[in-house]
Amino acid sequence: MIDSVRGCKKYFNYILFSSKSKLKSEVASSYLNALWLVLNPLFYMLTYMFIVEVVFKRAEPNFPIFVFIGITFWDYFSRLISCSVNVIRDNRNIVTKTYIPKYVLLMVKSFVLLFKMFISIFIIFILLAIFRIKISFNVLLLLPIIVVMYIFTFGCGMILMHFGVYVNDLNDIVRILLRFIFYFSGIFYSITNSLPPIAGNILLKANPIAFFINEARNVLMYHQGLSFYLLIWLIIGLIICKIGLQLIKRNENTYIKVLR
Repeated sequence: MIDSVRGCKKYFNYILFSSKSKLKSEVASSYLNALWLVLNPLFYMLTYMFIVEVVFKRAEPNFPIFVFIGITFWDYFSRLISCSVNVIRDNRNIVTKTYIPKYVLLMVKSFVLLFKMFISIFIIFILLAIFRIKISFNVLLLLPIIVVMYIFTFGCGMILMHFGVYVNDLNDIVRILLRFIFYFSGIFYSITNSLPPIAGNILLKANPIAFFINEARNVLMYHQGLSFYLLIWLIIGLIICKIGLQLIKRNENTYIKVLR
């Protein structure tokens, strides 16, 4: 882990430069450019509002904020997990021609997605003001939630990045699993209000993304403190990161042979 921290410092400029380049290339290829960074999450929010409020005629109080928080956290988690499977294959030219710690490639992706996530969080604060929800000092607790989610997601991404080199069908498997997890993460419904108490508590503790979304809603909308289980997920995330780093360091020299 210490070597990995040193590696991050050594390649920090490369990570920033690559992240900026990827962001510019994404927005430069469209007519609305950077405006899509705002429009995408808003369109998703309007879609879920229509389905839940109009079709099913059920919604939580302040539903636009409620669902937008869920979309923001899910979007980061699902996109990083999805792209991690093919990140080494997508960077074949870099991997086969020069040495760079392979987790750095995933870190570039994570920084791009973090930037998009913070744009969505800015929109959340605008929505809080529009709906006249009081903003307390509890919003500062959002930062540790994001940090723990980042560590956990990045660790899972490193493991998937490793196996993605060898298992061609892993991308399809991950896509199916993410679709399954989506419906059990409370993106557009409240797990505690919609499920029996026992089932709801089990789901919130067993599904990390559902837990992170619920914690974010608690600190932003309901002015609550952090749950002790955030510390547990931090420990789990650090363990997963260590496993992922060991897998990559032990096998990164063989990636070139597989890709050629």
